[in-house]
Amino acid sequence: MALDAPGIITSAFGWARAAEVGCGFRRLSEADLPFLGRLYASTRAEELAPVPWSEAHKAAFLEQQFRAQHAHYQQHYPNADWLVIARQGEDVGRFYLERWPSQHRIIDIAFLPEHRGRGYGEALLRDAIEEAKAAGKDVSIHVEKLNPAMRLYRRLGFITEEDKGVYDLMRWRAAERQVKIA
Repeated sequence: MALDAPGIITSAFGWARAAEVGCGFRRLSEADLPFLGRLYASTRAEELAPVPWSEAHKAAFLEQQFRAQHAHYQQHYPNADWLVIARQGEDVGRFYLERWPSQHRIIDIAFLPEHRGRGYGEALLRDAIEEAKAAGKDVSIHVEKLNPAMRLYRRLGFITEEDKGVYDLMRWRAAERQVKIA
């Protein structure tokens, strides 16, 4: 594996497409929690914009929500790969992936606003699909119904398997969907 900066792995898990767009990975550490909290807050900014709270109240709420989400993920996905995504020495996102015997579950994928829509997520998702496909496994993810990335998931062959209220449980099926990964 090639290292791009201290601790950053550019060819993690054989994810060539992500490496081609300049994404490297490192395993999450306690030192990453402030960045991950800011990243989480960025994913909720639009949703909280109309809420008539002070910025301090919003920040406290988001910190509490981030901590709760982080604890939930750690408890329910104990064997996951908890990865920080970096580009050119800058932390730009997170990718959490658990590999189960029957499927790979994408727990979360998120990028800072200035790094969204640049193809990094698509490259990483295509790599994750290819990895699962090679193992004969499905890929699943919970996606908020109003998430703009929903179009990307559908384009890659994910289908809604179950309505979970605010979220859809989406699945790419190894046996039924053969997405051209190139």
